[in-house]
Amino acid sequence: MSKNTTAQLQQADRNHHLHPFTDFKQYSATGGRIFSRAEHIYIYDSEDNQFLDGMSGLWCCNLGYSQPKIIEAVNQQMQQLPYYNNFFNCSNQPAAEMAKALVEVTPDGFNNVFFTNSGSEANDTNIRLVHRYYDLLEKPNKKLIIGRKNGYHGSTIAAASLGGMEFMHKQYRGIDYVHHIDQPHWFAEGGDSDKNEFGLQVARQLEAKIDELGEENVAAFIAEPIQGAGGVIIPPDSYWPEIQRICNERDILLISDEVICGFGRTGNWFGCETYNYQPDLITFAKAVTNGFQPLGGVMVGDKVANVLKTNDGEFGHGLTYSGHPASCAAGLATLSIMQEQNIVENTAQTIAPYLQQQLRSLSDHPIVGEVRGTGMVAAIELVKNKNSREKIADDSAAAVFCRDQAINNGLMVRAVGDAMVTAPPMVSSKDEIDQLVQRLHRALDATAKEYNIK
Repeated sequence: MSKNTTAQLQQADRNHHLHPFTDFKQYSATGGRIFSRAEHIYIYDSEDNQFLDGMSGLWCCNLGYSQPKIIEAVNQQMQQLPYYNNFFNCSNQPAAEMAKALVEVTPDGFNNVFFTNSGSEANDTNIRLVHRYYDLLEKPNKKLIIGRKNGYHGSTIAAASLGGMEFMHKQYRGIDYVHHIDQPHWFAEGGDSDKNEFGLQVARQLEAKIDELGEENVAAFIAEPIQGAGGVIIPPDSYWPEIQRICNERDILLISDEVICGFGRTGNWFGCETYNYQPDLITFAKAVTNGFQPLGGVMVGDKVANVLKTNDGEFGHGLTYSGHPASCAAGLATLSIMQEQNIVENTAQTIAPYLQQQLRSLSDHPIVGEVRGTGMVAAIELVKNKNSREKIADDSAAAVFCRDQAINNGLMVRAVGDAMVTAPPMVSSKDEIDQLVQRLHRALDATAKEYNIK
């Protein structure tokens, strides 16, 4: 353990560490917390203050932090084969076994995987796979990809281009063959319209965009089952069936980005199963190793894989750490725990309904406009006026204030736009869900008081 004091660590952090999605000038002046240990669903800072982790790390520690089986698997693998690449007709035992294990838990028709280190790299890989697929089918013009505004698919140049977050796009020059349609965010953009009619209207924007660009030019549509980083946007029931119809009729590959929704978060192993649609490619990462090691990848549907595997020519793409043995060992241990303990099924039947029920008890709070969620993920939308849905403050200041109040009360949650977002570990107990809701309620009370809303 480091002998540095908290103050020394914070100083080093402010001086030398450039953090993700951070105002560098502001952080250099204020600094932040240093976390030093974790147990079950709690994390502890360097002063030993305890926080209930209502975000599962970063949507990834679905099984919490006390999983010795995963740690032991990584430890043993590091002693046996700490690294070797998967280039040049080589593989390693954990990678081969992990590929088979993933096939066993993904929907029917997915029998191949391409490993990466993250969801961002997996979505970069999707672009390469899609373009290669259509080139082999002698449809070389099919290069355009359609995503959604406010969607999130990662932070590399290509993945961020696929995503539709405007503030990110303003800071770099993205790839020019990605286009975007609106998100299915009924609360913010549907007004007083019927929710399912709104879902159909937004889904049909995909059809209109394909017509605009030309079906012969469009290769794929990429979307998250639920937009996580966009604010836990739950699509209307009508949305995904219409998207499926359009992709099937128009020869457009459907990419389901399951980096957040995968491995039980929505009540099934994958979000596409929750919403009953059949993608051609599935992006995964995060919870696949419970966050204990970096690992991501693409599950490649048979429709695509059969074309790739029955045509000659090298697929010109790969990563030094694709199928890293220690990461795959962590993944194998994670999937083993989930299967042996029936984590997905038990969570869907017990703790997930309880979480949704308890969070909806906040609906009557004067600054809560909507509580939305599925499985073990939810958002509480903050408003000044419930009827008009007027925002409390500019620049999402109220949500930031509410988040800070929650953290001060020992609860780690996230502010996204004007919503408070939570995705607690799937191993949480009912008592711990009660703690989460109580601490969140106190943060809402403090926010209402701060902005004089009664």
